[in-house]
Amino acid sequence: MRVLLVEDEKALSAAICQVLRREQFTVDPVYTGTDGYDYAAAGIYDAIILDVMLPGMDGFAVLKKLRAEGIKTPVCMLTARAGLEDRVRGLESGADYYLPKPFQMAELTACLRAITRRREDTPVMELGFGDVTLNQQEAKLIHRATGQEIKLGAKEYQLMELFLRNSGQTLPKDTIFDRVWGYESEADISTVEVYISFLRKKLAFIGSNVKIRAARGIGYSLEEGA
Repeated sequence: MRVLLVEDEKALSAAICQVLRREQFTVDPVYTGTDGYDYAAAGIYDAIILDVMLPGMDGFAVLKKLRAEGIKTPVCMLTARAGLEDRVRGLESGADYYLPKPFQMAELTACLRAITRRREDTPVMELGFGDVTLNQQEAKLIHRATGQEIKLGAKEYQLMELFLRNSGQTLPKDTIFDRVWGYESEADISTVEVYISFLRKKLAFIGSNVKIRAARGIGYSLEEGA
């Protein structure tokens, strides 16, 4: 399970990351509301832990903007403001759970499992572009017309999902790296090129006319055409 953690208290963020990783979550920490929105808008996370008091954009504004744009990722809001008015505001903004500080880590992990279970009970939305669709349950890339399919590895899936959610847009290489591998990854940014090569081969294998185009010095985009 991949979680986005938006928390500006770096000591608390590090503690949460340590606990969640021990529980086998993959965690990407960011420290401002603006970065939180940018990462969450990619739609690649299973859950978001979102603090309310953030620099750049507060948690309520981040959540409201995400929900307005159709991003339905489950959100657990964290705040030191535990008043009824704030809890109501968070839930009305689209939060799935509201956890006041200080909290026990066991409650946070239980919250994440609860809100992601609810998501699994809802129909899975199909992601597609051109002649391909992405089967989100089985991590398969499928040709719409022929039914030809191929299994994707974990990072290939995350990369393809990012492209599909941003089809037609040019994504800078460093943005791709941060959103798929995360800030704290020890991988080299050249890994992006390697995985794009893998995806290109898999698109070709199923006979798709969807291409991953490179714009020299800018980034990559998903486009249709020969």
